[in-house]
Amino acid sequence: MTSFDRRTLLRTTGAAGLVVLLAGCGGGEQAPAPTRFFERIGKPIGLQLYALGDEVGADLGATLAAVKAMGYGEIELPGLYGQTPADIRKLADAAGLPIASLHVPAAAFVPGNDLTFEAAPDTIAEAAQTLGVKQLVIPFPILPDGFAMGEGEAFPAAISRAFSGTDLAFWQRTAARFNEIGAQMQERGIPVAYHNHNIEFAPLGDTTPWAVLMAETDPALLKVELDLGWVAQAGLDPATMLTELGPRVTSLHVKDVAKGGAQSFYFGATPTEVGSGRIDWASVLPIAADIGVAHYFVEQEPPFTIPRPEAMEKSAQFLLGLEA
Repeated sequence: MTSFDRRTLLRTTGAAGLVVLLAGCGGGEQAPAPTRFFERIGKPIGLQLYALGDEVGADLGATLAAVKAMGYGEIELPGLYGQTPADIRKLADAAGLPIASLHVPAAAFVPGNDLTFEAAPDTIAEAAQTLGVKQLVIPFPILPDGFAMGEGEAFPAAISRAFSGTDLAFWQRTAARFNEIGAQMQERGIPVAYHNHNIEFAPLGDTTPWAVLMAETDPALLKVELDLGWVAQAGLDPATMLTELGPRVTSLHVKDVAKGGAQSFYFGATPTEVGSGRIDWASVLPIAADIGVAHYFVEQEPPFTIPRPEAMEKSAQFLLGLEA
């Protein structure tokens, strides 16, 4: 990713600023009913900061100011970037961006991720309360025992090797741990959701890991942050998935998949900017609104064909103008 210097990041207010100005104009005349989707449902477009890459933490304040200028109204954190929750909250407040959600792995597997559900529940709850988040999200399944990447092995290949060997009992144990996490946080007034990839939709005998997780976890303890891009990448229909899950889905990752992208179960993403791929957002997002989804976070996987900030701005402008 290119360097996050202030000149690059803060160069654009784009159509987002125009939307805000137009929304406030109209004199004494009654404004027509909004037809743009996010105006109609009265919710902001969010951004999962993961999409901007690892350099975000180098100047988080400048990054958040740029994200606000792109048209985003809230953010989701992939971690704490080695900073304190209080410092992050201060920067987010200065940028006018509520921190709606925080990803917290069930166990450590990403170097430098300094908060996991292996920490004391009170420690996690205190961080969440300081940040002001509305939910915590488990972003990945528990890794199989003994997982390690081989020398020169790519991450998707390592994941495929590890998870293709899992069995029903593994996913049942995973579900039990997720219930435990959900119960601990529920006692402290903080909802927990699970974020899918495409791993969970791979065949598992006559079922799938996803079916096991949904059946074996308590909907009162574990909600769903549905990543629509990974659903589509697995060859499934996002609209159908939303309809089947219903109110259990509390947030979305609004992520697109390139037209013609092949089905895959172990990463192998074919990403593109929102609105440039094969998902019919004008049909899918109203279903999400109808079932009560509260948060809509744009995200995109690498590889990128344009610089990450430009990709995120392009996605925001598509969604700001979407009529549905």
